[in-house]
Amino acid sequence: MQLGIIGLGRMGGNIARRLMRDGHEVIAYDRSQETAVALTDDGATHATSLEAMVASLAPPRAVWVMLPAGAPTEDTIAALGELMEADDIIIDGGNTFYKDDIRRAKALREKGLLYADVGTSGGVWGLERGYCMMVGAEDETFERLEPLFKSLAPGYGDLERTRGRNAPDDRAEQGYIHAGPVGAGHYVKMIHNGIEYGLMQAYAEGFDLMKTKSSPDLPEDERFDLNLADIAEVWRRGSVVSSWLLDLTAQALAGDARLDNYTGAVADSGEGRWTIDAAVEQGVPTPVLASALFARFRSRQENTYADRLLSAMRFGFGGHVEPPK
Repeated sequence: MQLGIIGLGRMGGNIARRLMRDGHEVIAYDRSQETAVALTDDGATHATSLEAMVASLAPPRAVWVMLPAGAPTEDTIAALGELMEADDIIIDGGNTFYKDDIRRAKALREKGLLYADVGTSGGVWGLERGYCMMVGAEDETFERLEPLFKSLAPGYGDLERTRGRNAPDDRAEQGYIHAGPVGAGHYVKMIHNGIEYGLMQAYAEGFDLMKTKSSPDLPEDERFDLNLADIAEVWRRGSVVSSWLLDLTAQALAGDARLDNYTGAVADSGEGRWTIDAAVEQGVPTPVLASALFARFRSRQENTYADRLLSAMRFGFGGHVEPPK
């Protein structure tokens, strides 16, 4: 399948590479000409402008936008809306607020254009591991794009089928789902990221608690000088708290158990806030998710071991580098 991709950063570039590995043709555009040209070594065609990219695609076209949420994505989709033709598809694979998807899709539909929102998880590891995708789109749009999702998804891998699962649709087991109409994909991804905040905060607080067990403020016979790298490692093996986030934690601690290379000023990229907004709107109590978000706000004022561990995990899965305080 032929696809245009706009935005070739940490995830966009690897999405393009994974698609090309599976035989898809990619027309690539990025504001950084160097980034786009570098992808030609992997087989992509470099477009020097949005106009050139759209002109290079055979109708009906499909263009995947992989840019930061907000103005970069908004402006790019608006520009594509003027360049593309009826039955072409615009895909937003970034972390857009789901209500923006609904608004955009309505406006594009008036021009005969189709729209899909793809909540994409996998970070910098997706090239090799595959991407977990939650798609919001009309049925016909999803079906046209499904070859892309099959190529990007992890596939069945070595995971056993969930006990008791008898669903005839096995796409979730391959790593992608048609979550519902436009907006549903990014809504599910938004909640995914809110949960991610909570999981990370739980690990960070637990390891912080163990680190301070050697504090001189405690009775001498109750002080333990615990090896946090070993604890993370043993928890990876058969523990009920094992997970990929714990794998990344163990990796960070193996390299530097003090985490001195991390500032601990933990950013939040928007989805956590939107999750709490949705909780208020829907009247659903989410105290853990809210506390995890507020802990990130606090981290920019203080510096604790827990915050440095959060920074280490964010770097591990997404290559995020926190700004200095």
